[in-house]
Amino acid sequence: MRGEQGAAGARVLQFTNCRILRGGKLLREDLWVRGGRILDPEKLFFEERRVADERRDCGGRILAPGFIDVQINGGFGVDFSQATEDVGSGVALVARRILSHGVTSFCPTLVTSPPEVYHKVVPQIPVKSGGPHGAGVLGHSVADLRAAEDAVWSGATFITHLFNAMLPFHHRDPGIVGLLTSDRLPAGRCIFYGMIADGTHTNPAALRIAHRAHPQGLVLVTDAIPALGLGNGRHTLGQQEVEVDGLTAYVAGCSMESALEAASLHPAQLLGLEKSKGTLDFGADADFVVLDDSLHVQAT
Repeated sequence: MRGEQGAAGARVLQFTNCRILRGGKLLREDLWVRGGRILDPEKLFFEERRVADERRDCGGRILAPGFIDVQINGGFGVDFSQATEDVGSGVALVARRILSHGVTSFCPTLVTSPPEVYHKVVPQIPVKSGGPHGAGVLGHSVADLRAAEDAVWSGATFITHLFNAMLPFHHRDPGIVGLLTSDRLPAGRCIFYGMIADGTHTNPAALRIAHRAHPQGLVLVTDAIPALGLGNGRHTLGQQEVEVDGLTAYVAGCSMESALEAASLHPAQLLGLEKSKGTLDFGADADFVVLDDSLHVQAT
């Protein structure tokens, strides 16, 4: 990590003519960066008596925190569920190429696989001290609401694939879905839920229902497969063969700001990284994406 003295001597970049996602709003402010961190310009001016070393005009574009995908099974021909001898090189390839999609952080995930795949792949995933530990994930389950609430009290924080592979909603017992409005959760606990906003895994109407019930918990995920970035055709996913024919993404019933936070701030909060990732607040990592008004990635 760069020391305080070294960081203070680094070049200062000023991104101008942009709209910054900060505090749930798009603000017309400049973004200041030094040493890989977001800088408070007031301290730069009044305490250090410095100005920017370089200015970059963003042409009125949006600057948002880099997207965080907490559920990605592979991409660009790499399948994280394949029992290879070098999982790390595949993860590194995806990490490089997925930047073009605005994703700057991700959690590699495995689809349901034979035990021998887990035994070969999981030991190659490095574990760092200080990170979040324990599964804490609900989903793909027939649990009733009471069981789901008990799981949250035991540490569960995330619902994977809300609505998919779980009991359908019923007015007498809404199942895991009921956690979005439950009044039996620990005080101050936010339950997060992942949704694939492609209009296929989840109908846009269902996405609207979930978001309106619990907007702070929405986490947009891709659940991407090795075919990501390879176009249409037949591809493999774990032990399955899948066919890709076109791609459409939907974020229904929420503002642009809310959609961006669901892809950045919320997953950072889920992972306990909200001080450094998923935000453009002062002191956070200078980890951001440049978007046009249609949310197409221009730079990362």
